[in-house]
Amino acid sequence: MSWIDLTHTLQPGTEYPGDPPITIEPALTLAADGAAVAALHLSTHSGTHVDAPCHTVPGGRTMDEVSVDELIGTAAVLHVGGQEAGTIGLADLGDLPARLPSIVLVATGWDRWFGTERYRRHPALAPEAAESLWERGMRVLGVDCYSPDPIDSVDFPVHRVVLGRDGLIVENLRGLTALPAKCEVGIHPIKVGPFDGAPVRALALRT
Repeated sequence: MSWIDLTHTLQPGTEYPGDPPITIEPALTLAADGAAVAALHLSTHSGTHVDAPCHTVPGGRTMDEVSVDELIGTAAVLHVGGQEAGTIGLADLGDLPARLPSIVLVATGWDRWFGTERYRRHPALAPEAAESLWERGMRVLGVDCYSPDPIDSVDFPVHRVVLGRDGLIVENLRGLTALPAKCEVGIHPIKVGPFDGAPVRALALRT
């Protein structure tokens, strides 16, 4: 068995449009201070990260109220490879079972454009598709692009479906197209306070 890293490297220029920029700069150096320390500035939604319900829901749960158990376990991987920018409808998700595990990952392959202008023009999940996934047991939705909603969304309908019902969304995953239809995953957020999200290290177990 081996682990597959589903996490993008944090780097400047990969922020969601309008979010605070990621900056990394030397704070201390070996030559001047005897130790090397970098100053890292980022937002709670930098890189591969998890959205807590309070991200879009007034009074929603914050990250310190999210248990580790919610983000570790069996995941269903729904392959919609070759998907271009546009809407991923229910039919695009294939023949779904009546029950799904609580973690569902939608693999579009759009992570190959991470860090480029094209990454902004990603496909988005139709709200009715998100509704069906929720009805089948999904409580954590993971995507390999900026968001399950369109980049120009003003009302974030898929966020409303998932976060509005106390679920979680994981964004900017990578390598999902290499995963089988079902696998074990661990999504590990930085332990933070009552915040609206947190960067994560996401892993999948290859058997």
